[in-house]
Amino acid sequence: MSTLSKNVTAKRIAALAATKSMFFHTADLALLFGIRNPNTLRVTISRYLQSGLLHRVHRGLYSFLPPQELDPILLGSACLHRFSYLSTETVLMREGYILQDIGTHTFVSSVSRRFSVLGQRYVSRRLQERFLHHPAGITWQNGVLTASPLRALADLLFFDPWYHVDRPVPWGELRHLQQTIGYPLTPHRYVDSARA
Repeated sequence: MSTLSKNVTAKRIAALAATKSMFFHTADLALLFGIRNPNTLRVTISRYLQSGLLHRVHRGLYSFLPPQELDPILLGSACLHRFSYLSTETVLMREGYILQDIGTHTFVSSVSRRFSVLGQRYVSRRLQERFLHHPAGITWQNGVLTASPLRALADLLFFDPWYHVDRPVPWGELRHLQQTIGYPLTPHRYVDSARA
């Protein structure tokens, strides 16, 4: 490799590192490398893959880290490549509201999709924009937007008003959150909880 080529490569890798991102889509690489020609970009990416500077994670998705070292939640979020947040069963399982392991990582986004990457299974539930972008109960956790347990419950009841959970629910707080987001209320659940 010539000195010029090494300098160009070093600058490009420095530009990737400066983004502090773990994942790069093909379009990201084209922009960061300043390459407009698709063939040149393809050859450049291929060389970086062969040299171990980049690793292919999924079609059109690359990382500095080898695939086996990637966080599966960050991977799912990167594969969706749109506004999304971790919610519903995954969050509720972590918090003990659901005891059965569902074997998938569940997100909420603007698309409905099921996919598998590197042996991990993912589900994205489509949520209308007016609900999806409401910030109530959503925070950053470990680099991924994540629903609080209450927001995950509200999301899940929006998709399935009769979904059973294995732990008592603070129905008053949940009802308030449903109203705040604009979700339809689930009074049949409040009545059931009052009788229990």
